[in-house]
Amino acid sequence: MSDSPGHGPPRIAFVIGTGRCGSTLVHEILARHPDNGFVTNLDDKGIRTSSRIQNQAWRRLPAAVTTKGRFRFAPSEAYRVLAREVSPALVDPVRDLLAADATPWLTGRMQAFVGRRTARLRSEVFLHKFTGWPRTGFLQACFPGCAVIEIVRDPRAVANSWLQMPWWHGHRGPGEWHFGPLAPEQQAAWEGHGRSFPVLAALAWQMLTDASDRARSEVPADRWLTVRYEDIVADPRTSLSSLLAHLGLEWTPDFETGFNRYSIQVARTDAFRRDLAPADLAAIEDVLSGSRAFTELYA
Repeated sequence: MSDSPGHGPPRIAFVIGTGRCGSTLVHEILARHPDNGFVTNLDDKGIRTSSRIQNQAWRRLPAAVTTKGRFRFAPSEAYRVLAREVSPALVDPVRDLLAADATPWLTGRMQAFVGRRTARLRSEVFLHKFTGWPRTGFLQACFPGCAVIEIVRDPRAVANSWLQMPWWHGHRGPGEWHFGPLAPEQQAAWEGHGRSFPVLAALAWQMLTDASDRARSEVPADRWLTVRYEDIVADPRTSLSSLLAHLGLEWTPDFETGFNRYSIQVARTDAFRRDLAPADLAAIEDVLSGSRAFTELYA
């Protein structure tokens, strides 16, 4: 299918990641598939609810139209409109959102948010992205059977990127960020490394990936796919084929056209080795030595 409306209710799927993990690139490339419907940043600007025509128009544009720092038109996490139409609790919770958080009131608002957009998008799949806490316990309660794609990235790269972002508040300490308090052992590790900001960023990555581990255990294995960002940039065609298959989609000629709009570079995957001091890297590796995600995927 390419431009014809789908039949029956759409499948619901979510791309999740810690933030600064490559999930935006993945979400945007997947959104190039004509059977994926998505919310655009025009929703956040209050211009117009996302529609099938908007999605089709965006797919005809070059990848540069999504560049940040200027007027842009792109798939969006839509946090502003989610805060308005659903709840700020979905946008920046102090902890992960679980199935128990899906109260009837909040579930109804989330389902209505998605329902209004799927009615206008008329796609086979409704694909949305969340970063930070996985929130998949809540999302599964709202949309039973939804698919999850988790993008993970080397915590040294994520920490390095967070430290360079103007919205990163880790320099104020864990008392003034939105991840909540550190666990006692994490607080001790941070204190033991002189309250290092790179270490604190790495501990935030650990908090989020530990939450994903717990969330994954509550989802049937065939509904959750975890992919390393480094594997995507090393072999994007193979990786994206597996992501499309997870969504029940095929690599079509239209998607090939969209895919070819991107130049995927591997050069920045190890930029943290240039941007962080050797002592910072050693400290990050020390505090993450007990993290399953780090030891299994990156150590």
